[in-house]
Amino acid sequence: MSDPVVPPTPPVPLDALLAREDLGLRRVAGPSDPGVVVHWAHTSEMADPYPYLLGGELLLSAGVHIPDGAGPGYFDAYVSRIVAAGGVALGFGLAPVHDTVPEALAAACELHGLPLLEVPPRTTFSGVARAVWQLMAQARLAELRRVTEAHQSLASAAARPNPVPAVLHQLSRRLGGRAVLFGPEGTELAAAGRDPGAQTGAALARLARVVRPAGTEHRPPPAPGDGPGRPAPASAADTLAGVRLTAYALGAGHGFVLGVAAPRSDSGDHAIASVAAVLLALLTGEQQSGTGAARSAALVRLLLGGEPQDVAPLLGGERWRVVHARPDAQGPDTQTPGTQAPDAQAPDALAASALGAALGSALVDPAGEVVRVLVPAGREPQAPPGWTLGVSAAVAPRDWPAADTQAARALARARATRAPLVVHGTRPALDDLVAPADADAHARLLLAPVEGSPALVDTLRTWLSLHGSWDRTAVALAVHRNTVRQRIARCAALLETDLDDPDVRMELWFALRRT
Repeated sequence: MSDPVVPPTPPVPLDALLAREDLGLRRVAGPSDPGVVVHWAHTSEMADPYPYLLGGELLLSAGVHIPDGAGPGYFDAYVSRIVAAGGVALGFGLAPVHDTVPEALAAACELHGLPLLEVPPRTTFSGVARAVWQLMAQARLAELRRVTEAHQSLASAAARPNPVPAVLHQLSRRLGGRAVLFGPEGTELAAAGRDPGAQTGAALARLARVVRPAGTEHRPPPAPGDGPGRPAPASAADTLAGVRLTAYALGAGHGFVLGVAAPRSDSGDHAIASVAAVLLALLTGEQQSGTGAARSAALVRLLLGGEPQDVAPLLGGERWRVVHARPDAQGPDTQTPGTQAPDAQAPDALAASALGAALGSALVDPAGEVVRVLVPAGREPQAPPGWTLGVSAAVAPRDWPAADTQAARALARARATRAPLVVHGTRPALDDLVAPADADAHARLLLAPVEGSPALVDTLRTWLSLHGSWDRTAVALAVHRNTVRQRIARCAALLETDLDDPDVRMELWFALRRT
C-alpha cells in the first residue's frame, strides 16, 4: 500500500509508547528510528494480515496463527506482508500462547526493518490501543492549542502599523521556516525567517509562479492535455532537500503570492499558513472605494489638464477629507518631553495600504514620514491601533490643498497632545472677515523678517498653536526644548516684538494662518 489512508489526528511516536512505564513494552528487534509514528493499533491473528491493514498500524498479535514447527520461511513471509501493507511496527504478546518472542520472528523483523515490540503478559492489547488513543488525544489537543495561538498572534500582527512584515514574522516563527511575500511581477516584497539558501529560495520563487494568475507574470507552459484557459491553482506544494515548499495565491487574481519553506508540513501547519494567506490577501488586495480603472482614469485626466472638481466623481465622492497619519512608534509615545525624538522611519507601502484599508480608501500616499489618505467625507475616520491621525474639514476638490495644510496642522496637534486623532475645526474664523488679498499682504509684511527661515516660521506656528508650551512644541517638532526656546527668542528679536503679549500672539497667529 503505497498511499496508506491516515486519519487527521496527529500520529503517536513509537518511542512515546515505549516510554510508557504502565505498558512495559520493550523493543527486541528492528530499527530504533525516532521518526517512526503510529496512526492506530490493530489486533489480528491472521497468518496474512495484509487485507485487513490500511497502513500506519501497530499490529498486535499473540502468535496464535503460528503453526507448530514454523521455520524462517513462514516468518519471513508474515513480516514482509505486514511491511507491504504499510504496518509500522509489530507488537508480540508473550501470553497465553508463547513464553518468548520466536527468534525467527525477530530475525525476519530485523531483515525487513520492522520494529518488533515485546508485550509483557500483564499488558493487554486493549490497554496498548487505549494508550495509543490517549497519546493521540493529547497530541490533538496540543495541535489545536498551537493552531489557536498562532491564529491569535497572526490576527494581532495584522492590526499593527506595519502588518505585512509582522504577519510574515509570526508565520515564519510558528512554522519554524521562511515566509515570503511575492509581488505580481515575481519580486520578493517582504520576507521573514531564516534564509533556506539560494537553491531553496529559487525553487520557492518558481513554485510561486505556478499559482500566479496568467497576465500578472509569465507562468510555466501548460502540461500536455491542459487547455490554454486552465486557471492557476490556488496553492501548490513541493519538497526540496527535506524542506517542504508551499505557495498560496492571494486575493482574486492580483498576482500576490505567499511562499512558505518549512522543515515539515502537517494539517496544523496548513491551517496556520491558510489564515496568514487570508490576512495577507486582505492587506494586499484592492480597497473598497473606487476601482483601479476609475483611479487610472482620474490620474490620466489630471495629467492632461483636468480640474480636481471634474475628476473627483470618478473617485467616488464630491466632498473629501485629507488625513495625515504617522505610526505611534515614531510619535510622542516613544519619547519623553524635553528629549530629542528618535529618527523616524518612513512607513512602507504595504503599511500605508493597510492604513488605507482601515480608513476605507485606496487613495493613499506614503509621503516620507507621513502617510496621506484622501477619504470621502461620508466616512468618519477612526484612528487604527498604532497610528496618530490629523484630519481636515470636509471640503470640495478645489480646496484639497488647503485641506492638506489643515490635516498637517491637526496631526502636529495630535502628536503634541498625545491624542490618537484630531479633526480640524470648521467654525468661521477671524480671517473670514478680511479680504483674502489684504490678509495675505498683511501676513507677508508682518512675517517678512523671518520668512527666510522655514524652521523659525514652523516653530513659531507650532508654539503659538500649543499656547506657548515648550515641551509640547518640542515633541511636535521632534527637537529638544532648548532648541524651541532658542528659535522663539530669535523670532522675537527679528520681529522686534514681545511674544508674551496676547495681542501680538493673536496678530502673528492670524498672519501665520495665511502662509
